[in-house]
Amino acid sequence: MLDKLEGLIERYEFLSGQINDSDIIADQTEWRKYMKEYSDLGPLVDKYNEYKENKETIEESLEMVKESDPEIVEMAKEDLNEAKENIARIEEELKVLLLPKDPNDDKNVFVEIRGGAGGDEAALFAASLYRMYTRFAERNNWKVEIVNLNENGIGGFKEVIFMIEGQGAYSKLKYESGVHRVQRVPATESSGRIHTSTVTVAMMPEVEDVEVEINQNDIRVDVFRSSGNGGQSVNTTDSAVRITHLPSGLVVSCQDGKSQLKNRDKAMKVLRSRLYDMELEKQQSDISADRKSQVGTGDRSEKIRTYNFPQGRVTDHRIKLTLHKLDAILDGDIYELIDSLITADQAEKLKNIESAI
Repeated sequence: MLDKLEGLIERYEFLSGQINDSDIIADQTEWRKYMKEYSDLGPLVDKYNEYKENKETIEESLEMVKESDPEIVEMAKEDLNEAKENIARIEEELKVLLLPKDPNDDKNVFVEIRGGAGGDEAALFAASLYRMYTRFAERNNWKVEIVNLNENGIGGFKEVIFMIEGQGAYSKLKYESGVHRVQRVPATESSGRIHTSTVTVAMMPEVEDVEVEINQNDIRVDVFRSSGNGGQSVNTTDSAVRITHLPSGLVVSCQDGKSQLKNRDKAMKVLRSRLYDMELEKQQSDISADRKSQVGTGDRSEKIRTYNFPQGRVTDHRIKLTLHKLDAILDGDIYELIDSLITADQAEKLKNIESAI
């Protein structure tokens, strides 16, 4: 591990020179590439420097305990014990920082929420999940933009597709893909019987044109009159767009905006992300080690979480975590869930690396 860290220190120093080179600065594309790598390595370099400082403290303290002055010896022992504790902690943190980084982590994310089993009750909970994620986005000062919305007439969403734009949005939300189950008594249930409904969530990183090339001959574009809200012009012009990707059968609609051109652009972005996401899922299904844990795999056939209203609890089944703060979670306070999922995913990856050594 130390040899690898020394190599990364050399790379960091090289990048420091590159980002300050006038020729590199003149080429902004190249400069941004170097700057991103330099920024990504920064936390690792800082942590390694902290490691080396504590190593030096240990060496100095071992010399000082040989002194004849009892006070100096006592002080040296305290410093020695503290440095040893720091080293143990830093080594674990360095292992996590050395884990392969998901190249999509810094990207924006497309979110697709669909009502599943449960009819209107599922649609109502889909609307609740939409609010949960948008409130979480607000807490992080991220921007939310609706791509397509299909309402059921009583405040529920049969389907909603939206983008969350913000630094690291995908890295935080990628663990949310899967089946979300809700258990509660519907307002229309006179006998007070608890119903169980499901909602599917898909989190997809926004991808650039160069990452997924779409042949224009492989798509069919249809325009139609919007059926959603948005004002008179939306409902009286053929501004809505439906794109069908013929090879895969994927269909994406966008009718949120008034401009047909903007709706087409949004729909193409969603289609590109869906195709990319399909490829990611295929790659993950081919890696048996990743299938041992559903954390982070984005397998939408798996029931990942249950929201139980009578008991006021939320349970994430992948990491067996139960929190009794349902209202706060539905108001966007999902930090504890996300942090626990990230920690579990890192632990699983570390275990896989260590078992392979």
